Amino acid sequence: MADKVVKSEAEWRNQLSPEQYAVCREKATERPFTGKYYHCKEDGTYRCVACGNPLFTSDTKYESGSGWPSFYQPVSPDAVREEEDTSLGMRRIEVMCGKCDAHLGHVFPDGPRPTGIRYCINSLALDLEKEGDES
Repeated sequence: MADKVVKSEAEWRNQLSPEQYAVCREKATERPFTGKYYHCKEDGTYRCVACGNPLFTSDTKYESGSGWPSFYQPVSPDAVREEEDTSLGMRRIEVMCGKCDAHLGHVFPDGPRPTGIRYCINSLALDLEKEGDES
């Protein structure tokens, strides 16, 4: 993605709430079944809370039972980027915003058709732009 957003940690701290900063910049995870978008059924585009980059649409959101909002596909191949995560003594694939590198969550190979992928994303990393609210 050509238009990368780069800010100092002080700028990120000033822009994000302490909870959003912990997830997006320090790779924390919100508690399962607590995020504001976990049960959300509204139509729209889920954007990165840190930079506004479109990440996922409500059309690809599904109920995975994992405790976090789950999607089977990003809006475009460069909307997110993936990187190996070996923290917590396990091998996972971390998902980050393709524009600002904010930590979003993890991706797993146990999702529904048509992709078979489950993007397990923290609500704190998302901002839902409801259908019809576009500026």
